[in-house]
Amino acid sequence: MGSKVNILRVNLNISDLDRNYYQEHKFTIAHQPPETGIYIIARILAFTLNAHERLVYTKGTDTKHEPAIWQKDLTDAIESWIEIGETDVKRTRKACSRSKHVIIYTYKEGSSAIWWENKSSKFNLLKNLSVISLPAQALEDLALMIDRTMEWQCTIQDRHVWIINNDRTVEFDPIILKEQEL
Repeated sequence: MGSKVNILRVNLNISDLDRNYYQEHKFTIAHQPPETGIYIIARILAFTLNAHERLVYTKGTDTKHEPAIWQKDLTDAIESWIEIGETDVKRTRKACSRSKHVIIYTYKEGSSAIWWENKSSKFNLLKNLSVISLPAQALEDLALMIDRTMEWQCTIQDRHVWIINNDRTVEFDPIILKEQEL
């Protein structure tokens, strides 16, 4: 007998003052049994921090040829390739060759630091790559806000993030490990 998949309805009202982006995004996420609440939150935050009218979730973790999230232009060229977790160098190089900008969001506090220490010298050679670590405490606090229906007000200013629902406010600063070179 298979485990039950939870469908989460997410409504994000995003005010990104850094990019002058103000938009509401409504979508559903299938919360698969092996996925942790922390992973689901990392996916939502990656979407929030890069919100755009053409940013979409892909088919999920089962595909080897797609990221977790991407943004394509009107000609179907990949503008942003967004990975969640600790990707390998080969996959990241391939993503960098296919996309204008690749962003990796790490979310595992202990192993992410070791992963970055081991991979940073190779990743630093990739000019269109950004690597961002999401703070563990913020992820844990936001995981407590997971519900079947989530309505979040998200504000980003000077790279500082506030996430507010009816009961809680969580604020944090994403940790920039590497920025895309322009």
